[in-house]
Amino acid sequence: MNSAPPARGLPGTWDPARAPGIGRRGLLRYGTAGAAALLAAAPLTGCASPARADASALKVWDLFQGGDGMLMDEMIAAVSRGADGFDVDRTILDWGPSYYTKLAMSAAGGRASDVAVLHLSRLAGYAPGGLLDPLDLELLAEFGVSEKDFAPAVWKRAQHRGTVYAIPLDVHPFIVFYDKDVAGKAGLLEPSGDLAPMGSPEAFLDAGKKLAEVTGTSGILFGHVTDTAQSWRQFAALYAQTGASFTLPDGGPPQIDIEAAVKVVTFMKQLFDGRTNPNNLDYNGAMAAFMDGRGGMIMAGEWELPTFRKSGIKHLGAAPFPQVFGRPAVYADSHSFVLPHQDDPDPARRREAHRYIAEIVKQSLTWASAGHIPAYLPVQSRPEYAELDPQSSYAAAGEIAVLDPPNWFAGAGGNFQNRMCQPLQSALLGNTSAEKAVRQMVREADTLLRQPNPVA
Repeated sequence: MNSAPPARGLPGTWDPARAPGIGRRGLLRYGTAGAAALLAAAPLTGCASPARADASALKVWDLFQGGDGMLMDEMIAAVSRGADGFDVDRTILDWGPSYYTKLAMSAAGGRASDVAVLHLSRLAGYAPGGLLDPLDLELLAEFGVSEKDFAPAVWKRAQHRGTVYAIPLDVHPFIVFYDKDVAGKAGLLEPSGDLAPMGSPEAFLDAGKKLAEVTGTSGILFGHVTDTAQSWRQFAALYAQTGASFTLPDGGPPQIDIEAAVKVVTFMKQLFDGRTNPNNLDYNGAMAAFMDGRGGMIMAGEWELPTFRKSGIKHLGAAPFPQVFGRPAVYADSHSFVLPHQDDPDPARRREAHRYIAEIVKQSLTWASAGHIPAYLPVQSRPEYAELDPQSSYAAAGEIAVLDPPNWFAGAGGNFQNRMCQPLQSALLGNTSAEKAVRQMVREADTLLRQPNPVA
């Protein structure tokens, strides 16, 4: 299973809104024995590295399986060689409720790993309640990692109230893939062979028509039906391009530009009109249509690159999500490394944890082979990365990344995305107007804001 945000109707991750008694404070009331009992009730379903299970090994938790899991194995092997190599005890947990639930429980119950992976979009649900420990920036700088090595858009989201709690490994954006042969015949490529800028809603609508003329079926594909994240990803990118803010202050009310939101949803309905571009595809249906040549372009996460490469598309192109409104913006998330809370961390192990994080992010050229953008900018500047095609063609997405609002209920796999998608899906299917869909989104956001943060 791909480690990127859920794209095929996967269940949401641990959501405090649906478990209001299981914040860190709530868990601490159980004491160590109680937390251990809760962990036993939700047994680990991942697998630990069989060769590294001694007490001195650095304990690392992540959710990387399949191809991503093998790449992480390769990166860990690279940093484990030589006299200064790490001794790593890696535990792989299932993506979904089990991972984020167990991460929270381990931090609250005294069974935390030394290092863990966290989506940056989930940081606001973990840092405020003491489930994570801050990073030591001086220690990281000693190992060659500092703020200047990351795009400001991503580095900002690695912080909570000015304190850094995460070091990003990657940026995984919502982008467009396209068939270069189809796009070329449609006149949508620059002399360099890259996708030409759109620049306006009208230009993007026209691009869809031109692509459809070439394929004889559809132009732009998008799978959203019953999906818990796709419609939100598209909306969030386009809404950010308008320059409007989507702010959800604690306690509410939501601060959302209704006019801008309606403008975006209206455009989404125009783009996927059910004729030029189908409006009723689910995720797998859109993927299959693109790989079968029944569309010239698809909106999808970059994590689908390995799948498309295996599909037989001869000349696969990719680009950041097109700018059609006033400013460039791309919806994204980021896998990052964090320090789960430990009441009395051993200084030597904590130092090794920082060194491990620094060395792993330096290995992210390997990670980029699956499509992920390395968050560590020195890797992006390497000639080897520039030669990766089509990865390097959408690297700029990391500079204009827009994540979920920094709220405890938002983030990858969270209930927020699902609740935003439901009215958007209804609008795209023609069951409601843009205005009514936006009003429903505001009501859903307001409902979430009225729920108390269980770890605040």
